[in-house]
Amino acid sequence: MNSNLEETPQALISPGQTIGILGGGQLGRMIINEGRKMGFHFVTLDPDPDCPGAQASDRHIAAQYDDWAAVAKLAGQCDLIVYEFENIPPEVVEHLEKIKPLPQGSRLLKTTRHRLREKKALRQAGVPVARFQEVNTFQDLMQAVEELGWPAVLKTTTGGYDGKGQWILHSRDDMNRLPDGLFREGKPFILEEWVPFEKEISVVVARSIHGEMAAFPPAVNVHRNHILHLSVSPAPVSDSVIRQAVHWAKQIAESLEVVGLIAVEMFCMEDGRLLVNELAPRPHNSGHYTYDACLTSQFEQLIRAVAGLPLGPAEQVKPAVMVNLLGEHMEMFRRHFPRLPGDIKPHWYGKKEAKPGRKMGHLTLLGRSMEEAVQWMDGSGIWPPLTEQEKKVIYNRDS
Repeated sequence: MNSNLEETPQALISPGQTIGILGGGQLGRMIINEGRKMGFHFVTLDPDPDCPGAQASDRHIAAQYDDWAAVAKLAGQCDLIVYEFENIPPEVVEHLEKIKPLPQGSRLLKTTRHRLREKKALRQAGVPVARFQEVNTFQDLMQAVEELGWPAVLKTTTGGYDGKGQWILHSRDDMNRLPDGLFREGKPFILEEWVPFEKEISVVVARSIHGEMAAFPPAVNVHRNHILHLSVSPAPVSDSVIRQAVHWAKQIAESLEVVGLIAVEMFCMEDGRLLVNELAPRPHNSGHYTYDACLTSQFEQLIRAVAGLPLGPAEQVKPAVMVNLLGEHMEMFRRHFPRLPGDIKPHWYGKKEAKPGRKMGHLTLLGRSMEEAVQWMDGSGIWPPLTEQEKKVIYNRDS
């Protein structure tokens, strides 16, 4: 603990000042909830007048992100700006960072919102990634498949999430079933080799404007229908895999000169090798467990990093299982809500309409052990029980 005020770097903002957030989703809402404890005010910009962030902020600007009058209004009402998701026009971020502190910056956004740029940046950072090829035409696709082999995964370079904008190609028949006109607009795609991974691991790393870094303990993730179902931390993998995952994540944060947070998703192979898959320059769904199980949450850490405050300790104090609540889980969740055990922490996002596949909230299960937490989840009836393969992923530490 540093008690010498003369050695403490100066912060960009102080309590009583206002942070502007580009985006008003649940990540923005949780940033605001943590930032209020530190004395900050918030203004959000999001097209939805009743988005989760708007319900928590001091002021909300309901407008499209490329509405320049609204962008100017946001800049005029805050002292520092952050973005809470990637699908912000880079030119808006470029404009704002010239007139207000926006420490995350446009360069990181441009890289991580474009899969091809991201893969090239990861390779330049010196971390292992799956083989890939740029694809612009159907002919390019055929040549790329010949080089990478079957199966392979075709992805859009921008805009995809939760499995959208991705096609798994097992054979030429799958290629022929791709949407008509996929390549007519001239947008580039990326084809990646199929990776037969055993588990997916994610690490959230904070890096401040002063270069200080802190990594949260890795989590192992289980997906259903391409949407994150649950994350388990401490990650049920070997200590050597944990050390390597944290090392790669910090190396990426340093190479990309991240300010704020970077979430690094990795594939863990059966022999323990890691391949880096994707990045997210913001708080991450798999890091939600930090809100209840770590000394500092990923949301507080983001504020500390961009404001120039000392980073908080990232140690985990309780085993945690974070499980998402989707629209289809709402009826059973409401039945259970009055009798949720005290070590199960509900987080509600405030979305009005519960649609299948839509993230409405999450629960953090803080049992005495991961096994105890999973046992409650499986017996609750809120979610379909774990499959044998899913149990293997979260119980097996042999990786």
